[in-house]
Amino acid sequence: MSTCSTASQELDEPLAGTAATARTWLLLEQPGPWGAKALTSSHLDPALGRALEAAVKGTGVRIALIRRPGRHADLGTTTARQVYAAHTVPGRGWLHSATIHEPQDLLDLDFAALGRGEHRTFDSVLGARPHTGDPLALVCTNGKRDRCCALLGRPLAAELAASGVEGVWEVTHLGGHRFSPTLLVLPYGYAYGRAEAHAVKQVLHSVREGRVVVEGCRGNSAWERPGQAAELAVRTAEREYAADALAVVGTRGAAPRWEVTVAHADGRRWRVVVAQGAAAPPRPESCGTSILGSPARMDVVEVRELVAATALAS
Repeated sequence: MSTCSTASQELDEPLAGTAATARTWLLLEQPGPWGAKALTSSHLDPALGRALEAAVKGTGVRIALIRRPGRHADLGTTTARQVYAAHTVPGRGWLHSATIHEPQDLLDLDFAALGRGEHRTFDSVLGARPHTGDPLALVCTNGKRDRCCALLGRPLAAELAASGVEGVWEVTHLGGHRFSPTLLVLPYGYAYGRAEAHAVKQVLHSVREGRVVVEGCRGNSAWERPGQAAELAVRTAEREYAADALAVVGTRGAAPRWEVTVAHADGRRWRVVVAQGAAAPPRPESCGTSILGSPARMDVVEVRELVAATALAS
């Protein structure tokens, strides 16, 4: 059976620079079935879903629904729901969690502050605390958006949960169906594609040690896509895997060419040239359409370390 994910893999479409962009993730537990636009087509009150969609626009916050792996019958008896918020900018990241009974309470949050990385209202409104458990492994499983997410994502989530991996959740949408199964790992916000259980376990082990696995990585959601590709290129070139070591501090230019400045916590900087191309030949970008497309790809043209003026003078 040919799917968008098999076509992408057979054509060796690169993963770097394809992660969904969000400085802050807000995740609400919602059992039961999900529709294609889960916030308004699930057992969550659709009016609340529309209000949340409107509230997060332009704030840097991305909201998604989560549920535990397994059967998704919703008997309407669940009153307590898990909520997570995670800010993914390196050096300023955090992951907090709360248990709530009224999803409507989310509308009292200061979404602009959340997007800036301030968790004060999230904590005060919902009684949230810093998450002290294992890293979160969020696997996209929403087959109503794309069948690959169900065919590949649900078995991955189930396998991880059955093998005793803590922190596994199914999530409604991470973008990039053709890279299924897709995964987002919090607290650091790195996304992965074409994920397999053994690789996910290695990723989570590294996260516990404050490190990033670059194999299969799509990028850090804190950055726009040129920045995602640039940061991964520097990590690979310098063999730098500490999660908070690198940050994208500047991007000049516009499609199809950017110059991205990546900074290390120790003061070093790199200039990375990223060019946008079209993935060829045309292929299905989603199983939900018969139209062939040439999705944008981010190609790193050059990685050059910048030498400080003081170093030149000496």
